[in-house]
Amino acid sequence: MTKSDPNRVLRRLPLVVGGLGATLLLINRLLTPELTNSQARGDVLGVILSAVLILTGLIWQQVQPRSPDAVELIGEEGFELAADLPEAVKTELAWASHLLLTNTVTRSLVVYYQGKVLLRRGILAPKAEVTPGPIVKRVLEKQQPVYLVALNVYPGRIEFDYLPENTQGVICQPIGAQGLLILGANAPRSYTKQDENWIAGIADKLAVTFKSI
Repeated sequence: MTKSDPNRVLRRLPLVVGGLGATLLLINRLLTPELTNSQARGDVLGVILSAVLILTGLIWQQVQPRSPDAVELIGEEGFELAADLPEAVKTELAWASHLLLTNTVTRSLVVYYQGKVLLRRGILAPKAEVTPGPIVKRVLEKQQPVYLVALNVYPGRIEFDYLPENTQGVICQPIGAQGLLILGANAPRSYTKQDENWIAGIADKLAVTFKSI
């Protein structure tokens, strides 16, 4: 199920008002037995205003960005931590994951470090193990994050089977040289540049924390 675009009424309002105004002007002209000079001037002004409204509506349809459609991710909500982690690391992971889930569009996240899943939180898929695929391996090798803005169009999406099956967007953010922060969103093209910077900062903080493991 997708959420409707909250701005669609605003974008269509000039079109509707302009079209209605033009229609009323035409009806008024047809029903007027004798046209006066003042009415003619009023009709001209009305036509201009209606045309401006219609043109504005058409421009808004093209220019105004639409909010991406969001879905309800398939899975159960949960919070899983590796049992053998130091308490300080568990606390740090709990804090970081809470911030990401409440301050970004992230709905599911996985922390993978040194070949092991340290945390899963949010909407969880049935599969808990992370098997690194080509995308994850490339992120670890190049130490550069990857943002898949619309996961369903990427053939490589099958490697993210440890995220909810209808995940819409994914960020793979390296945690040092040995780990990844993998984030799943419920809407495509929904992470902003500010979100990406925020995620990178949290990953850097986790990299420092993990040195104690």
